[in-house]
Amino acid sequence: MRFVIVGAGRVGMRTARVLRDEGHDVVLVEPDEPKVERLEEEGFEVVHGDGGDEETLLDLGLDDADGLAAVSGDLVTNFVACMIAKAHDCRTVLRVDDDYREYVVRKYASDVDEVIYPERLGAIAAKNALVGGNVRAVADIAYNLQLVELTVTPDSPMRGYTLSELELPADSRVLAFGKDDGPLRLPDADVSLAAGDRLVVIADFSVLQDVEQIIVGESGQAVARGGV
Repeated sequence: MRFVIVGAGRVGMRTARVLRDEGHDVVLVEPDEPKVERLEEEGFEVVHGDGGDEETLLDLGLDDADGLAAVSGDLVTNFVACMIAKAHDCRTVLRVDDDYREYVVRKYASDVDEVIYPERLGAIAAKNALVGGNVRAVADIAYNLQLVELTVTPDSPMRGYTLSELELPADSRVLAFGKDDGPLRLPDADVSLAAGDRLVVIADFSVLQDVEQIIVGESGQAVARGGV
């Protein structure tokens, strides 16, 4: 498959390397000449230019590209690149730089296939490493939804109960379950919860604290929460 990446910063370069390692054809568009030279030395196909410029993108042969990822640090450039690419039937990925812009683009830019906010993932990893404990944020799925991994403690009010007896708030769901250090699997309604067991739950931010209290118990509350 052939992909175009607009922006050769940290996100763009890592994406290009992963795609190349998997055997895909990749071309990058980058306005910074020193970055262009470094990437060319690494064997990448790079175009020195503005990723939001129509002529520059059309010269890349968008009709033959499978997708375009606009991951520069400029939201306007990213948006324009995605709109041009979509007109040529490319799958589009647009990088945003804050929660509100992610919300707005997801809601109103229907021509964008995927919206990503890479900084949030880095912030979640740092938060988990710093805080530790029995509540681990996995990802912010949307503006108001978070995926969390919760560990049952000896203080959990649900310890000894089965998953079928677990009553969570309406805006939450158990997606996976793992016994102690075992692998995560689809939840089995007849499995009993014991200390050390892990549950992966998707929940609205408004009920996340209630979910943590039910599964983890009061000992899990001294942790930072979503909305990163």
